Amino acid sequence: MKENYTVCNCKQVKYVDIANALDTHKNFDDVLDAFKDVQKVTNCTTGCGGCYQSVLDIISEIMMNK
Repeated sequence: MKENYTVCNCKQVKYVDIANALDTHKNFDDVLDAFKDVQKVTNCTTGCGGCYQSVLDIISEIMMNK
């Protein structure tokens, strides 16, 4: 299932964690603004940073479907 895969290994953040963090985000116009909110909630990309692009892609995907 898509929601169960780990996106950020350093912080053990899964796809569903990113989606849940976006539920509190009100403005779906700016991916980088949404990224900052997701990062605050999940701490993703604060380890090695290797998941940065994947997290941005997931946020973009979710935002386009809202």
